[in-house]
Amino acid sequence: MFRNATMADLDQVAAIYDRIHTEEEAGRSTVGWIRGVYPTRQTALASIQAGDLFVAEEDGQIVATAKINQEQVPVYASAAWSREAKPQEVMVLHTLVVDPQVKGKGWGSRFVAFYEDYARDHGCRDLRMDTNERNAAARRLYHNLGYQEVSILPCEFNGIPGVNLVCLEKLL
Repeated sequence: MFRNATMADLDQVAAIYDRIHTEEEAGRSTVGWIRGVYPTRQTALASIQAGDLFVAEEDGQIVATAKINQEQVPVYASAAWSREAKPQEVMVLHTLVVDPQVKGKGWGSRFVAFYEDYARDHGCRDLRMDTNERNAAARRLYHNLGYQEVSILPCEFNGIPGVNLVCLEKLL
């Protein structure tokens, strides 16, 4: 089940972020995030309060989460998007995470399908997202789901210096 996150979900979402940081610190995954910098409990709290954090729930447990809105981060202005779209035509997926305890079960693909349906329902045909160049698993997933990499932009992203941000798009 996919739904808007509530304050009652905050602890579970923050725990997923912590497990992802632990996986990265142990060398079992490469996402490019830094514990205490991004994402944090405050990241989830701000998104819940804004009403744009969504969760995938299975048997009462949050298994994946992402922020979905129409906010294009400033670095997007430098990306080589295939078409110029009005802001109201663009939907953006931010910080998609799948709990490492359930990885490999298709939750990332299902969440992206939810995002695409959400965009369609809101009249948006331009889908945009980004990931760290180092995040090979995300890049592979998005490629397999029909997203095109349009630019790789060096920047400081969400407080993390030295990021090569991969900007991706899909037109519905």
